[in-house]
Amino acid sequence: MTAPPPAGLELEGVRAAYGDREVLHGLDLVVAPGELIVVLGPSGSGKSTLLRAIAGLEPVTGGRVRLSGRDVTRLRPGRRNVSMVFQTYALFPHLTARDNIGFGLAVRDTPRSAAGVAIEEAARAAGCREVLDRRPGQLSGGERQRVALARALVRRPEIFLLDEPLSNLDAELRVQTRTELRALHDRVGGTTLHVTHDQTEALTLADRVALLVDGRIEQVATPEELWLRPMTWFAARFVGSPAMNRLAPTSPLRPAGCGDALIVGVRPDDVRLGHPGTPGGISGTVRGVEVAGADVHVRVEAAGDEVVARVPLSRRPAVGETVRVNVAPGDVHLFDAVSEARVAR
Repeated sequence: MTAPPPAGLELEGVRAAYGDREVLHGLDLVVAPGELIVVLGPSGSGKSTLLRAIAGLEPVTGGRVRLSGRDVTRLRPGRRNVSMVFQTYALFPHLTARDNIGFGLAVRDTPRSAAGVAIEEAARAAGCREVLDRRPGQLSGGERQRVALARALVRRPEIFLLDEPLSNLDAELRVQTRTELRALHDRVGGTTLHVTHDQTEALTLADRVALLVDGRIEQVATPEELWLRPMTWFAARFVGSPAMNRLAPTSPLRPAGCGDALIVGVRPDDVRLGHPGTPGGISGTVRGVEVAGADVHVRVEAAGDEVVARVPLSRRPAVGETVRVNVAPGDVHLFDAVSEARVAR
C-alpha cells in the first residue's frame, strides 16, 4: 500500500488538563518524517492523553501541535489527517471487517470501486485479507488488531497514533505482532507514535524512545542510548528488568570517591558472581533465586547491602550459598542524589 509522504510532528510546550488538574506539563518533542517513536511510561504518566491531544480528541490548553510544519492545534480531528488505533480497537461489532476498515471511506462518500481497492490494499498491508467477511466477534485478538491497523492505514494518514495496541494480546501473540508492526511501519513508511508501558516492546520497536513520567518527558533517546546512558535515576530504574540496583552509601562495592552526594547504580547484568575463592569483590550470601528462562535473577546480601545479579541458568547458585560479588568501577552509573540527574564521569 502506498502512503502519502511521511510527515514530521512537532510538539512545542504542549499542555493538557482535566478540570483543574494539569496532565501534560509543557511537552516538547520533534518526530522526524518516517520515524517510529515509542512513548514509554508507567500508568498515569499521560501517554494516552498525549496521543489524544495530537489527534484532537483532547483540547490542548497550551503550546502548539504542528504536523508537516502546519499548526493543527485548533483543528478538528477530521481535518488533521491522523489515524489512531485504540487499545480496545473500537471496531463496530455488527459490521464485517471489510466494512469496519472502509467505514471512514463510506462516511466521506468515496466511490465504491475506489473504496474497494483501498480496503484490499490496506488489508493486504496489515495481513488480514482472509478475514474481511467476518465480524469482530468471529476474530481472534490478533485478527481484530490487524483489522484496526488496516482501518488506520486505509485513510492514508500523515501520522499513525497507536495507543497500547498489543496490551490485549497474550504473550506469544504479542511478540509475533510486535515484529509485524515494525515490518509494517518499515513497509508503509509513515510517521508513527506508539504508546506502551512495556519496556521490551519499546526497546524492540522504536527508532527512539520518549520516556514520559508525570506528564513530563524524562528522556528521548535511541533504545541503545536509553539502556547504556540513562540521563536520570528514574530512567535508569524504569528501563531494565530486574531494575537497576542502587548501592547503599556504605557498600564496599561503590567505587572509591563516590560519597553520599551520589546515587550509584549498577545493572544486574553487570554484577559478577563467583566462587568464594574468586579474587576481588566482597563475600555475600544468596537470599533468593528466581528462574527466568535461560537466565536466573539472584538476590545476594553482601556487607549489609542487597543486590540482584543476572546469571546464566547453568551457573545458578543455591539459596544460602556463599558467593563472591564484584562490580567493575566502569560498570556503575552515577546520579546526583538531589536532582537525580546523570553525573558525567
